[in-house]
Amino acid sequence: MNFLPAIARQAIAERLGRREPAPIAPPLEEHRGVFVTLRRRADNELRGCVGIVEPRFALGDAVRRAAVSAALDDRRFAPVSLVELPALTVHVSVLGPLAPCAPHDVEVGRHGVVVRHVERSALLLPQVATEEGWDRETLLRQLCRKAGLPPDAWRQPGCQLFVFETETFTED
Repeated sequence: MNFLPAIARQAIAERLGRREPAPIAPPLEEHRGVFVTLRRRADNELRGCVGIVEPRFALGDAVRRAAVSAALDDRRFAPVSLVELPALTVHVSVLGPLAPCAPHDVEVGRHGVVVRHVERSALLLPQVATEEGWDRETLLRQLCRKAGLPPDAWRQPGCQLFVFETETFTED
């Protein structure tokens, strides 16, 4: 599935107005959650990251949707321009199923984590904690902050944690 970043790049380029040939790929009908992460080649700085957590779409469609959203709809960044696109690397993380998890069972670097509490939710991919040098407790505090919750909300009754694993594909 190393062709997934090419599918993502093509979707972004087409949305920005440049026609590109579709990458050769087998049918991607399995429904999966995905995240597309865009980083600047020069310094590896994040430029956009958006995903679809629930497996609502066939994999190919989910990659295209997430890629366009990562490029144009990530509110943390200005939209990507067609001129900027060649300077970005595309990473596609295919999510495994979500499974309920107790806080002490979260494995840093292996698990991505979703928190849901009081009508708020947030997700962090597995690589985030590793890249940031976080331990389990820091990961859970940061996840709660991302959701707009108090940092210790993961300890409160009614707070739900779900873990998942990913398979990530990066452009060559």
